[in-house]
Amino acid sequence: MVFPSQDLLDDLAARLGPKGFTREAEAMTPWLSDWRGRFHGRAAALLSPADREEVAATVALCAAAGAALVPQGGNTSMVGGATPDPSGAALLLSMRRMNRIRTIDSAANLAVCEAGVILAHLHEAALAAGRRFPLTLGARGSATVGGLVSTNAGGTQVLRFGNMRRLVQGVEAVLPDGSLYQGLSPLKKDNRGYDLGQLLIGAEGTLGIVTAASLRLVPAVGERVVAWAGMETPQAAMRLLRHLETLVGDAIEGFELVPASALDLVLSHIPGTRPPLAGAHPWNALIEAVVPMAVASPEKALFEAFASALGTGIVADATIAVSEAQAEALWRLRDSISEAEKKDGPAAKHDISVAVADMPRFLVEAASAVEARFPGVRVNAFGHLGDGNIHFNVRAPAGRGADWLEQEGEEVTAFVHDLVTAAGGSISAEHGIGQMKLVEFARLGGATRLGALRAIKQALDPKGIMNPGKLVPLADFPSRP
Repeated sequence: MVFPSQDLLDDLAARLGPKGFTREAEAMTPWLSDWRGRFHGRAAALLSPADREEVAATVALCAAAGAALVPQGGNTSMVGGATPDPSGAALLLSMRRMNRIRTIDSAANLAVCEAGVILAHLHEAALAAGRRFPLTLGARGSATVGGLVSTNAGGTQVLRFGNMRRLVQGVEAVLPDGSLYQGLSPLKKDNRGYDLGQLLIGAEGTLGIVTAASLRLVPAVGERVVAWAGMETPQAAMRLLRHLETLVGDAIEGFELVPASALDLVLSHIPGTRPPLAGAHPWNALIEAVVPMAVASPEKALFEAFASALGTGIVADATIAVSEAQAEALWRLRDSISEAEKKDGPAAKHDISVAVADMPRFLVEAASAVEARFPGVRVNAFGHLGDGNIHFNVRAPAGRGADWLEQEGEEVTAFVHDLVTAAGGSISAEHGIGQMKLVEFARLGGATRLGALRAIKQALDPKGIMNPGKLVPLADFPSRP
């Protein structure tokens, strides 16, 4: 990696001005570590362009000099995807100043947002126009549109609306040579060869800098119903989901699987939480049904669906929130799992997916295999059952501290990833590869997939300046014994 010359730094400073260029440690430090605090890097400077023209000029200057750029939005990556390496040679390119919502067209159900727009702000703006953007996640107060596009983010509404790839109608981006790709038009049909916009979605900033996106909106929520159900097995949870979909249809937007172990952690470590049901159940599901404004309430349909599910033994008990406060309390149980888990002790965390139909069986068999292979560990698997994405976390044996992750975490992760790969799944369902999963991706990605990724990277970024060391393994790694 080439260290930026003083001439390049001077040119960037002149082009971006004092608001867009800094080398001050105090201003840079908060952005040099990842959200989880696992990766720490250095940068030659922090660049903060104000518009797409400044992004294009910045990239062109860096391309001519061969200087590396690490793009960053809200810095909420779970895999170190927006953190520079420790060398200090890269330039950190922040998109936070590009935070305009250019247009919201309620008639066309479309929003055009710059990369630095915070997700929560987009939610608010869409709601003011009688619409909503149907993707949400825990980091909505800091995650940005550019980062969501670049990581193909998921969240709790993927079951109905899909991830970012399905919600992005067009992309504007600066390519590695500094040229501007203008693809914001939300065309339903466009057969002009390869879809560059789709390549940029999920590319983690390795093929270009997303500067804006056209995003799909849907009608605002008229009413939502939130419920909690307890059952004996993940298979019963899957049967409940299919049962609800049959009787309630597309109103089902969220279906989160919560094992007793995760609920117990929340109740033990998060003040103000309480059990949602009278008794304890091995597995639980948090369900949300939503209908647009001026559409009949789903509450009666959901109640009848639960009644029949109880009658057939699919679920053991269930409750439906009767107020917004109760609905939020149920969601808090789900949203607090990671916080409670962190308070309880270290865990090796895995963001994995298998085919939806295979997930219930995989959960049981994989958890049993992991706990047998590593005595004392406790599997805590929870998340988006309806789209086959589970956060398969392996908690350290009781009494073990952070040293357990350093000593055994890598071996645990490799074992979990081997199980996922054998099941035809993915080691990265929604968080991306970043730098955290680079070695495992090289080991398990397969020669055809990795070869194609490297070829695309080489074709669009021959100098390798775009977010180096992320997503695309530069070499294969030997298989573990």
